[in-house]
Amino acid sequence: MSDTTLRAATPGIPEVPETPQAPGRAATVRRPGRHGAAAVLLTPFLALFTACTLVPIGYAVYLSLFTEHRSGLGFGGAETVFTGLGNYGRALGDHAFRDGLLTTAEYCLVYIPVMIGLSLVLALLLDSALARGRRFFQLALFLPHAVPGIIAALIWMYLYTPGISPVIGALDAVGPKIDLLGLPLPAVVNIAVWEWTGYNMVIFYAALQAVPREVLEAAVVDGAGPLRTALSIKIPLIRASVVMVGLFTMIGSLQLFTEPMILHDVSPGVISTWTPNMYAYTAAFARGDYGLAAASSVLLALFAAALSFVITRVTGPRAARRTESSR
Repeated sequence: MSDTTLRAATPGIPEVPETPQAPGRAATVRRPGRHGAAAVLLTPFLALFTACTLVPIGYAVYLSLFTEHRSGLGFGGAETVFTGLGNYGRALGDHAFRDGLLTTAEYCLVYIPVMIGLSLVLALLLDSALARGRRFFQLALFLPHAVPGIIAALIWMYLYTPGISPVIGALDAVGPKIDLLGLPLPAVVNIAVWEWTGYNMVIFYAALQAVPREVLEAAVVDGAGPLRTALSIKIPLIRASVVMVGLFTMIGSLQLFTEPMILHDVSPGVISTWTPNMYAYTAAFARGDYGLAAASSVLLALFAAALSFVITRVTGPRAARRTESSR
């Protein structure tokens, strides 16, 4: 018995006419306030993102289009003039900026494979059944990342300085003298590896925990040893995490500034334009050329965006499917 028949047969219950519904169209239930709640939740993020990211980027692009011309010996004041892409040409034509890009490329080629490889090995060791005290080692390996970059650079500067470093003193006592400050690239790579290995190890370890245990048990049944399981099953299954860490590490490496800036006063190999960020800092605050500093910063951002796009396309899901199909 339908609700309409029941209302008609029961005295005292008024009949409510049914609303005709278009054929083939299902009734939809509108949830009031759904879009309003999303707007309320997104507004703080969008406001901070606009104020702290979009506005500075736009202002940097604006500054890069202008330069200051000083008349006479500088006593006549300065005039801000529109130069278009002139500052970008000056930055690309400056050998110091190009040398900074080359130094950053060398840093990436040494630092990224070493750090990712070490983080991956430590994560695999923690994930193995033979590991003991996992929580202790996770905390111990992650603690260097909790130290601010400036403090870490100061600590290592103390350890690198001959005469006051106990490490250098112990090495000099058993062998030839070693001047780590004379090797700025390995010195900076060592600081970065010490600071970021534990952080990325935690990311890899979390990804390994999501690997289905059934797959690992099947590999053991098939006779695969720990090394074979790690190389053929675990690492391919966490490929997305490895690519993500590599991408973020590359972007962070292009922004290298804190460690070489701390070593600048004690290491003869670290000059004021050793990296592109140091070049922009020197142009802005040592020479007062804000247009050149902004242009070099924008160029560095464009390089980072281009590299990110290339890495994403080369290591994306489509590339992975092409690799699997070619096997």
